[in-house]
Amino acid sequence: MPYFGSEEVVKDLKRALSNPNIQADRLRYRNYITRVIRSMTQGLDVSSLFMDMVKASATVDIVQKKLVYLYMVTYAGHKPDLALLAINTLRKDCADPNPMVRGLALRNMCNLRMPGITEYIQQPILNGLRDKASYVRRVAVLGCAKMHSLQPNTEIDPSMVNELYALLRDQDPVVMVNCLRALEEILRDEGGVVINKPIAHHLLNRLKDLDSWAQSEVLTFLLRYRPRSDDELFDILSLLDGFLHSAHAPVMAATLRLFLHLAAAHPAVQADALTRARGPLLATCGSASRELCFAGLCHVQQVLRSQPALYGSHYKRFFCGYSEPGYIKFRKMEILVELVNDENVVLVLEELKSYCTDVSTELAQAAIAAIGRIGRTYTEKCLDILTGLLALKQEHITSAVIQTFRDLVWFCPQSTGPVCKAVEGCDETLQDNEGKQALLWLLGVHGERISSAPYVLEGFIDTLKVELSSLVKMELLSAAVKLFLSRPAEMQDMLGRLFHYCIEEEADMCVRDRAVLYYRLLQSGPDKTRSVLLGPKSDPSMTVLAGRPEEPVSLWASSFNTLGSLCGTEACLENVSVELSTQQLHRAEEEELGFDPAEQSLSAAEPEAPSCDAEAEPNLTTGALISHKAFERLWLELQVVHQQVLEIPRPTDPPEMLHAAFQLVKVQTLAFSRPEAVPWKAYMYSRSGGTVILAELLQRAPEEPENEGTLLVSVKQQPENKQAIRCFISVLKSVLQTLSSHTSQH
Repeated sequence: MPYFGSEEVVKDLKRALSNPNIQADRLRYRNYITRVIRSMTQGLDVSSLFMDMVKASATVDIVQKKLVYLYMVTYAGHKPDLALLAINTLRKDCADPNPMVRGLALRNMCNLRMPGITEYIQQPILNGLRDKASYVRRVAVLGCAKMHSLQPNTEIDPSMVNELYALLRDQDPVVMVNCLRALEEILRDEGGVVINKPIAHHLLNRLKDLDSWAQSEVLTFLLRYRPRSDDELFDILSLLDGFLHSAHAPVMAATLRLFLHLAAAHPAVQADALTRARGPLLATCGSASRELCFAGLCHVQQVLRSQPALYGSHYKRFFCGYSEPGYIKFRKMEILVELVNDENVVLVLEELKSYCTDVSTELAQAAIAAIGRIGRTYTEKCLDILTGLLALKQEHITSAVIQTFRDLVWFCPQSTGPVCKAVEGCDETLQDNEGKQALLWLLGVHGERISSAPYVLEGFIDTLKVELSSLVKMELLSAAVKLFLSRPAEMQDMLGRLFHYCIEEEADMCVRDRAVLYYRLLQSGPDKTRSVLLGPKSDPSMTVLAGRPEEPVSLWASSFNTLGSLCGTEACLENVSVELSTQQLHRAEEEELGFDPAEQSLSAAEPEAPSCDAEAEPNLTTGALISHKAFERLWLELQVVHQQVLEIPRPTDPPEMLHAAFQLVKVQTLAFSRPEAVPWKAYMYSRSGGTVILAELLQRAPEEPENEGTLLVSVKQQPENKQAIRCFISVLKSVLQTLSSHTSQH
């Protein structure tokens, strides 16, 4: 909010700017212009000074011009009529002999957000693309993208696209990278800039001339190119080899991702690239920047999925530092669990044990959980540590240990005996709900081996009236009934008291329903109850396989060096269908395009759908999963390309059966209406080659007699492929007819 007396300040500034004596003093005049900018940034409305500021732009002082242009850009949207008066001044500066003035004027002219500005800036931008000064060309290239953003729904100018493609050969590397950025923005609806063989090789040869940020961006664009032969592939990999050891983490990560993408058919090459990038990744994990360190740790986790032993000898690099934030410590502990082997297990466990008494409750519990995961392989060593932690009598430590014991008994039945001996007397220090539930589960499943189990349960039953958690109450019911089946004499009286309270006095309906269920189950006899509640016991001689199987690099390579690895997701699926269609479009265009800018711009602006062999019917495939959010976004963006009425009644099978039936024919279902819903709908998707097919099944209201007993299929597709639609409809009819005949037989 403008401060008190702002009107007087504006009047004083206006008088000063119109004073000829002040205008004659260059330094004093600039100081008053600076005061105008300062007042503007403080929230003061100085739009009434617009004409005085426009007059101040007629100067050879670069600093003064920058200040005046900043003022014009800020108030152009508020004063569009007056801003048009400044266009002539800017256009005149675009022809100034000084390239700094030309570039500055062109950049600010493109930043004016006002109606009708595009007709004034188009010609200066085209002139700037041919300017001799590289700074002006840099500004003009980005101005093309800005001009397109001002009128996104208009037809793309082919001449401008041609100029941008031609400037990819510019001697200035910044101009070249700016061209890629501008073309990507302008041709976004057509799939972005096309990277064919001549462009790809040109970009590869210019990589060494770029700065680190431009290198990482060019390497990302090169993901769109697929070499035609193994010889070309290895030539490209040879050019990229040196960038795997780049001192800049973004360049190294982008290069490694490109390596993994290009060498998808050569697992040995991928493994060698991961090995060569081990040093830079470790250096990133030890970076002083916490954000960069976290990103490096996330990418190391991805690599460990395919090569678990690659970082085994460097496990000490993942020990936690005392001053590191919690999110880095958590990630390091996860990696340490992956790196444990026979040689380092003792040192790793000692390190994790020291974290168990950390002042941070979350960190201490995470360290205990990490020891438990290692205990699935090295059971005896971990049991000794966990049992020793119980002697500390710390509430959060005891809770975490009991939860770890529960998981350990589940995965490693041979640890049941030591665990049952260790949990004696642990109920006194348990206060949190998770720990109580874990202890009750152990008492219920293995209570016959814990001598004090009935007495511990009796303590829980006596304090049931003050227990707030319904989950603890339901776990107590399950534990009491299970222990009654193995020790009925000790549990009969207290089980009766528990049932009486839960059925007659308990207000929580879930607890009451659980108690009634168990009460009626016991009325059917102990054998029937035992068969329902107690499943087959695990064989104590069984052990868990150490580690996890190695995964192919292709499962995570697409999300490497993206936000997917940082967010903990396996892959970013929001744009999966768009990426697939873009790749298909690029493959179709690369076969036709050379490096001639004219050909490239025309192909980019008017892409043709990939041709399909009429004799060979395309097959459906599942491919990567599409999230509900991505499906909804695509469904709203695309138009219906095919509708057909199927003379088949709506399937009345359960949703699980429908989902399984469609999965057998490579059709993924996302949502079904309830069986009794009117109108009834179902949404599904599939793929055929590079095209994504989205479909809606609809049975409309029964008051429309002409639609009774029929289904309306609406299909959307990206990119369009009529052969794939025919294949999809044929498969859909077959499944629905099979389901319909199955229903009529039963």
